[in-house]
Amino acid sequence: MRRHLHSIYQALNTIRIGMQITLKYCFARTVTVQYPDRPPVLQPRFRGFHWYEIEKCSACGACARACPVDCIYIENAGPRKIDRATGISRGGAMVRWAIDYSKCMFCGLCCEPCPTQCLHMGNVHDLSGYDRRSSIVEFTELAAQGLRTPQPIWMQKGAVPAWVEARRAEWVELGRPRADEMRLALTDQPFPKKPPAESPPPDPSPSKDA
Repeated sequence: MRRHLHSIYQALNTIRIGMQITLKYCFARTVTVQYPDRPPVLQPRFRGFHWYEIEKCSACGACARACPVDCIYIENAGPRKIDRATGISRGGAMVRWAIDYSKCMFCGLCCEPCPTQCLHMGNVHDLSGYDRRSSIVEFTELAAQGLRTPQPIWMQKGAVPAWVEARRAEWVELGRPRADEMRLALTDQPFPKKPPAESPPPDPSPSKDA
């Protein structure tokens, strides 16, 4: 009998706890965001579509090796090496650097091993398209346009809200300071050789054995 009553108590207590949570949200203030008229609320650690600094990339492939779904594709014309003085990589041209977002799961594991810190999770939240091909983003093509991150198709057509214009301008501004370097990364740039070290001048002082 005691066991039966305890089971009834547990069932009623479970219902009470569940209803407390339900009623708490039932009378809470509505937080629906009228997207796309208003911008979506992105958290500080939001992992959106990437932004990529091609001029710093050494094409080492660390990001592609770290990717658990093999959605990163890299092709370069020759070895690249970063110039520590300028933070820009020189060497073979970046032929292709692309991500297939139909496979990407936005885990962020590609950004962590990058030795030059050229790959970052961005704040682009929507990249809907009309076919599967549009889900493959060619970042080398974006670099030729001076862009670091893709722009959704719907944001490029017709009249858009003011917040969209502001965010689009923000994405364009990401690549503006180094737009020329981004385009140069698409061409062969031999790494500057260090001048040979000069031998020290001979010691003019007389020898002790003289």
